[in-house]
Amino acid sequence: MNIYDIAKEAGVSISTVSRVMNHKDNVNPATRQKVEEVLEKSGRRPVPRATGAQSGAMDGRMRRVAVLTVDIRVPHYARTAYTIERECSRRGYETILCNTGGEFQETVRYLQAVVEKQVDGIILVGSVFNTLCKDPKLEVLLKTTPVVLANGKLDIPDSYSVLVDDRYGISLAVDHLLQQGHQEIYYLKDMDTTSARLKCQGFLDSALRHGFKDAQHRVLETTPDIQGGIRAVGQLLQEEKPFTAIVCGEDITAVGVVKGLLKAGRRIPEDVAVTGYNCSEYARLCEPQLTTIDNKPELVAMLSVQLLTSLIEKTDAYSSCTIQPELVKGETT
Repeated sequence: MNIYDIAKEAGVSISTVSRVMNHKDNVNPATRQKVEEVLEKSGRRPVPRATGAQSGAMDGRMRRVAVLTVDIRVPHYARTAYTIERECSRRGYETILCNTGGEFQETVRYLQAVVEKQVDGIILVGSVFNTLCKDPKLEVLLKTTPVVLANGKLDIPDSYSVLVDDRYGISLAVDHLLQQGHQEIYYLKDMDTTSARLKCQGFLDSALRHGFKDAQHRVLETTPDIQGGIRAVGQLLQEEKPFTAIVCGEDITAVGVVKGLLKAGRRIPEDVAVTGYNCSEYARLCEPQLTTIDNKPELVAMLSVQLLTSLIEKTDAYSSCTIQPELVKGETT
């Protein structure tokens, strides 16, 4: 059982399970007992108690984890990186955070720097690393240190993944719209990462499964920002294409779609339904509030840290895992 399974069976959050496993004091005694019973049943044990000098220490120094992400300003990456740092801190690890901008040369530079600093492990946040790290230069660097890729997969030794089933996530949105009677559904592909391609494939698979032979023609390419959503709406209106629903690969794009539709005098969801992806602050701030897909970045972060620290400390059996997203119903469908 992983930390998610334990939390589910105990009826608590994964952060509570983590606190119990790491002997934190801020846990209700009854809750602690419940979690410990599930841990006992699963064969898991809390980490051994350690003194301040020993906790997170190795060879007399504090253990360090490097986190490489694309852009910490993006809410999805921010939520993931924040949770990673907090969980690493609870486990006695220092965290080095690096923003690469998704650029190859920046990724090389940062990886060279953290390898030289002899970090004990690396977490890569973002499916863009799935492509970047296939370069031989990066493979050589990554082979020197345990690596976990959040929402991606690397075919190199000592590397593991915490994946999100983005294809399934988008299919949830499509199925939800079909259940509401929508037939004229379009998808906005707003990025070209591994995750974005899987999302688009999820739309195509679901559309074809429901008999839409023109599924590929229902995909529009745009940019992952508010203007990208507005432009896509303008294109659909200009080309006079009939549409009653728009599925977006990012919440921020969906916000642009909502703005574009309202400006054009379309009612949401009466005339057009809209779905986003990421369950971010953008979804909650949007008016009306977005129906979106929760791809659980905090859970991805917690499992990534659990997996990496198990690799470093060799304390548990470890393996890659896949998380199932969930539909969060808002007011736009």
